[in-house]
Amino acid sequence: MAIPEGKYVWSATVGEKGQIVIPKQAREIFGIKPGDTVLLLGDIERGIAIPPKGAFTELFGVAFAGKKGDEQ
Repeated sequence: MAIPEGKYVWSATVGEKGQIVIPKQAREIFGIKPGDTVLLLGDIERGIAIPPKGAFTELFGVAFAGKKGDEQ
């Protein structure tokens, strides 16, 4: 089975402290640098996802979309 263009598969081992290392190729493709914060999303049925860094901006933009002065 060929992997579609733009789709990737990697594996990571969980260490004794529950830490994982994001594979180098994944860090390069997604621009993840030391000190970056990543967001982990979990769904009990679908598993864990790590969205791209830009998702933070989009997520916070949606969460705080009200105009200044709209506070209740």
